[in-house]
Amino acid sequence: MIGCATSFPIRKGKVMKKVGLLIVSLCFSHLCLAQKLVLKGSDTLGAKLVPMWAEAYQRVNHSIKFEIAAEGSTTGIAAIMNKTADIGMSSRPVQSTEISEALTKNVNFESTTVAYDAIAVVVNEANPVSNLNQTEVESIFTGDVVDWGEVSDEDGVISVYTRNTASGTFQDWKKMAMHKRDYALSSQKMAGNEQIVAEVAKNKVGIGYVGLAYVDVLGVKILSIDGVLPNAESARARVYPYARPLFFYTDGKPKGEIKKFIDFVLSAEGQKIVNEVGFIPIQ
Repeated sequence: MIGCATSFPIRKGKVMKKVGLLIVSLCFSHLCLAQKLVLKGSDTLGAKLVPMWAEAYQRVNHSIKFEIAAEGSTTGIAAIMNKTADIGMSSRPVQSTEISEALTKNVNFESTTVAYDAIAVVVNEANPVSNLNQTEVESIFTGDVVDWGEVSDEDGVISVYTRNTASGTFQDWKKMAMHKRDYALSSQKMAGNEQIVAEVAKNKVGIGYVGLAYVDVLGVKILSIDGVLPNAESARARVYPYARPLFFYTDGKPKGEIKKFIDFVLSAEGQKIVNEVGFIPIQ
C-alpha cells in the first residue's frame, strides 16, 4: 500500500475535532488506497507483455501502480520465496529444490499459465541456412559443431548467443534442445531476448534463441526446425519441438488485487494483448 501524509488544522471544539477526523478518514479510504503490485522475474514476459498488461489494467484501475523487474525467471521465483514480489514471472516451471526451499520459508508456490511461447532459433538474414534439424541445433549450442560449413555450403566460425544463467529460457533451452548438456564454452551470454537479436542482426555468423515475441527485428531471420516454423499452430499441435508455457507464480492462491490482475490477464482482453505482442494465447 502507498500511504500519504496529510495534516489538517483541528480546533479544540468538539465539532471541529469530528470534522477533522472525518477528513482524515476519507483521505485514507478514498485518496490514499493506491496499491503497488510488484512483479519480478522473466525477461521473456517482463520486457514486453507484462508492461502492456499493466498499462491496459491501469486504464480502468487508476489507483494501481506497478513495479516490474525483468531480470530472469530464477530471480522471480526467488522473489516469491523471499516475499519481495507479489507475482513471480517465469518462463520455466519451479524446480523440486525450489519447492523444498520454499516450504522451509512457509511459502507455497501457486502457478498460473498466462500464455504460451515457442522459442525461435534466429540467425543473421545474410546466412544462407534456412532450416536445421534438432541434432544440428544441439551440436551447435553444445559446441560439437563450430563452423557453418559443417551444416551448410558456406564456411564461418559460429558465434553462439545464449541467455544468462538466471534466465528460465536458458534452462528450458538446455533441457529441450540440448538434452541437458552444457553450453559451448565459446557461447556468449546475453541479459535478454532483445540483446540476442541485436547481436545476431549485426553478426553474419551469429545464432541465438529468443521468445516468439522478439523475432520481428531487421537483420534477423527465423530458422525452421525439421521443416517446421515456430508459430501458434505448430506450438499448439506440439509439432514445433521448442514450445512452452509461460507462468505467473504467487505464494498460495492469489487474492485481492493480485487475483484481480491475474483474472484480467486471463480474460479475453488480456489474451488479446498476448496475441498482439506476438505470443500465443492460452485459448
